[in-house]
Amino acid sequence: MLLTITTTYSPATDLGFLLHKHPERLQTFDLAFGQVHVFYPEANTEKCTAALLLEIDSVGLVRRYHGQVRDNFALAEYVNDRPYVASSFMSVAIAKVFSSALSGKSKDRPELVETPIPLSVKLSTLPCRGGEIFLRRLFEPLGYTVHAERHVLDGRFPDWGESRYFSVTLDKICRLSEFLKHLYVLIPVLDDEKHYWVDEAEIEKLLKHGNDWLSDHPEQESIVNRYLKYQRRLTRQALSLLGETEVDDAVQAQEEEQIEDRIGLNEIRLTKTTEVIKQSGAKRVLDLGCGEGKLLRNLLKEKQFEEIVGMDVSHQSLKIAQKRLHYDRLPEKQKQRLNLLQGSLCYRDKRLEGYDAAAVIEVIEHLDASRLSAFERVLFEFACPQIVVLTTPNVEYNVKFENLPAGRFRHRDHRFEWTRTEFQSWASHISKRFGYAFTFHPIGPTDENVGSPTQMAVFSRESGDKSGLEIPPTREFSES
Repeated sequence: MLLTITTTYSPATDLGFLLHKHPERLQTFDLAFGQVHVFYPEANTEKCTAALLLEIDSVGLVRRYHGQVRDNFALAEYVNDRPYVASSFMSVAIAKVFSSALSGKSKDRPELVETPIPLSVKLSTLPCRGGEIFLRRLFEPLGYTVHAERHVLDGRFPDWGESRYFSVTLDKICRLSEFLKHLYVLIPVLDDEKHYWVDEAEIEKLLKHGNDWLSDHPEQESIVNRYLKYQRRLTRQALSLLGETEVDDAVQAQEEEQIEDRIGLNEIRLTKTTEVIKQSGAKRVLDLGCGEGKLLRNLLKEKQFEEIVGMDVSHQSLKIAQKRLHYDRLPEKQKQRLNLLQGSLCYRDKRLEGYDAAAVIEVIEHLDASRLSAFERVLFEFACPQIVVLTTPNVEYNVKFENLPAGRFRHRDHRFEWTRTEFQSWASHISKRFGYAFTFHPIGPTDENVGSPTQMAVFSRESGDKSGLEIPPTREFSES
């Protein structure tokens, strides 16, 4: 599979500085699925062309799947179009070989990175599910001139008709990093297939390379759907982060608040969490899954906390948090205390390490059960704060909410809601696996039969009561 990038910018050989690849050298890189070669068929001051040649090892790919056939056609793993067409393999190759160019970095020519230059990219064979019309609907709104030549299935047999494969040339005057980001996202979208497992990590990649252009693209929903392989949950989350379903998410959050509003449950949760962290003596605090910053506002009022970090997967929520906290108008000392980070709680993040305490308020119930184990390691093994304050709904109490239909969770995005026994069992598992002691606290009014509406667990790495917390040593449910 061949991709070429050509420029007539003067001097054209500056393309080598942007790509971090010398025009006089052939370079070869090993990938998990084959090799990629970078060379320059033409390089002079008037015109320069860089070529990326991708060689896919089909047999090696079959061995990675231990010889398991994933198609009704017995030789499908050996006889397919993957070695010959631009697909997700090409996107991975671009990210690997042109990583600095994709990120918009150039040590030697930083001013060149921000310079729009005339670029022409040719893809020898590009599969287009949806045909030329869809190809144009993806690239033309981004300002590209598109030239597409469709291939027939076999020139010897015209009756077989035309294929879904095109030779494509894309022309635009823009920054190289912008061009590469569009290719990285849209090549697998046109192919409508990916060679690897798609999970939450793909949302982060999509936001990283598409956040500055995808939110306004007329084919946004189609792009996100295809990029995430039609996984409805991931698609909905990605669209929300791009601002497309912000109103829907706000409505859902409002629904949950209305259900709990009669007893002022959210304010009770936040107040209790702040008190527990303050009693622990913590000075550096994490608010994981900080949302729109309601707990952060409470924490900022306490001078004891010298550093406060709020992290959320949603860019939109962080923007709202920044606005609600009046971040731009905070005194300089207050600004230095507060830091907002975008990130996922299912992937190790070194930025979270070394803190005294972490709050995880009404977060875990939004995680799929399959991701809960990853979250546990991120928080209790890698971040490893001395104190963790964690709350989650008590599903037993739902019968007390008159405006909540029977059998429905408090929030439509909740993946589960635990009973008190289930929560205690999970906390015991955390204790044994990661070496934390724990105690329980009811949050809100307590009913003798169904308990309290919210259940809180306070995890401590200290053995015994060395943290200054007024928490009984028992692991049974506490009523105080």
